[in-house]
Amino acid sequence: MNTQQLLSHMRRAINDYNMIQSGDKIAVGVSGGKDSMVLLYLLKAFQRFSDKPFELMGVTIDMGFDKNLFTPVQKFCDQNNIHYVVEHTDIAEIVFDIRKESNPCSLCSKMRRGALNSVLQRYGYNKLALGHHKNDVVETFLLSLVYEGRLNTFQPKSYMSRSQITLIRPLVYLEEREMANLVSTLPVVTNPCPADKHSERQTMKEVIADLRKRYPDVEQRFARAIMHPERYNLWDKTQQDAPLDNGYNA
Repeated sequence: MNTQQLLSHMRRAINDYNMIQSGDKIAVGVSGGKDSMVLLYLLKAFQRFSDKPFELMGVTIDMGFDKNLFTPVQKFCDQNNIHYVVEHTDIAEIVFDIRKESNPCSLCSKMRRGALNSVLQRYGYNKLALGHHKNDVVETFLLSLVYEGRLNTFQPKSYMSRSQITLIRPLVYLEEREMANLVSTLPVVTNPCPADKHSERQTMKEVIADLRKRYPDVEQRFARAIMHPERYNLWDKTQQDAPLDNGYNA
């Protein structure tokens, strides 16, 4: 897909779930990976023609792996007039060196989300945008089914009452492969986490890849079942403040 097509799909998701209102202050959680960089780029482009004016900021939680890791992201934000904040933390040391977590993803996710919320509150931002896309929707559904025995996945829009921040996911109508051309033009940062590619989510990616060999459109079928408003109602477009997510959408 070209940029205009990506923007069209993102705008449809934003409109369907009433993700953005005039005067919003939206912070994008920027890991430096391809999905968050695509979201930051597209939201900046969307900001230019949106009929609902909003402020935009990029926020990165530096876990403490490499202090220079996000220099390319900073340069990208400077070039595109995007306010960018890097929050330095010792999450990596706590998770891997002190706690020595055998399954670090859950604790890491909670700590990173807490750090993100703190930055948003400090700067007075009311919405956090995350780069989860359609493939993530399906993977989270399978994780919930396999590990919890529940038919559940994250919502396109969730209100976090404790922090009073609304979480939005504008890329939920887009597949990872559809963003490949745009990704190739962006400064994507390599994930330094030692748990990368060794998580439960990675296992679900492999399960889906195996299913796809026999049923090429299996992922689309899962996605349609989740998103269809009259089948299982996992996503209710009339529901403004959706329940909080489960623990699988870091």
